[in-house]
Amino acid sequence: MINFNGTLVSRDANILTQNRAFLYGDGVFETVKIINNKILFLEDHYFRLMSSMRVVRMEIPMNFTMEYLEEQILSLVNKSVLDKSSRARITVYRNDGGYYLPQSNTVSFLIHAVALENTMYSFEKKEYEVDLYKDFYITKQLLSSIKTTNKIINITGSIFASENGLDNCLLLNDSKNVVEALQGNIFMLVGNKLITPPVSEGCLNGVMRKQILSLAKKIENLEVVEDVISPFDLQKADELFVTNVIKGIQPITQYRKKTFTANISDQLLDKLNEMISST
Repeated sequence: MINFNGTLVSRDANILTQNRAFLYGDGVFETVKIINNKILFLEDHYFRLMSSMRVVRMEIPMNFTMEYLEEQILSLVNKSVLDKSSRARITVYRNDGGYYLPQSNTVSFLIHAVALENTMYSFEKKEYEVDLYKDFYITKQLLSSIKTTNKIINITGSIFASENGLDNCLLLNDSKNVVEALQGNIFMLVGNKLITPPVSEGCLNGVMRKQILSLAKKIENLEVVEDVISPFDLQKADELFVTNVIKGIQPITQYRKKTFTANISDQLLDKLNEMISST
């Protein structure tokens, strides 16, 4: 028996009783965007998922090919009539058994999807204010660069942002450098230099981050570098924006008393949509 919300029920009545992702955060995930029945950046998502599974010592099933996962995601999206524009998340978790030491490294997966309003990437020209989140820090290690089911820093940071009327927060690593935003990677423009922290600083190895780095290098007279960003650097920036696969690009308009433009964000958004339309 187990006690579930004050009621004694059979142990088998609740699938979370032995679920390792629920009990220990023993899972990894990918969130993808689907447009017109096509998964954007599928190869990048697939290889990051495989890499994440290897990092946490999960056994990768023989049938876990890119084609298999694409088929599994799209079958759900089509059945749910979400193929025009949607987001889907695939969570891979180690199978039941054991405590900290698993009884097995075999895995199961769960996919769910919801509709998105817009087909192409866009952003509203509205105020978007951020501040630093300093209650907890990200560590500079390989685990910080992958998407695990332990996102408690992002959760507490999101609550902090909501309580303080902020649209987002910027996370710091244990060296007190700016690493990323709550829901994506951070980019900073200073003069003609576009900077984003290297993965070695503890930021997520973002799929959209990779696309933006590539697109930005095609903008004339723009120097693109991966370098450390300190909180002091934010006050000197001309532009700040956040990137992730679902939103694309989100310009930041205000950090404390500093306001920012969105010129490079506009250019990159156009290039991003051009790239998607041509594939």
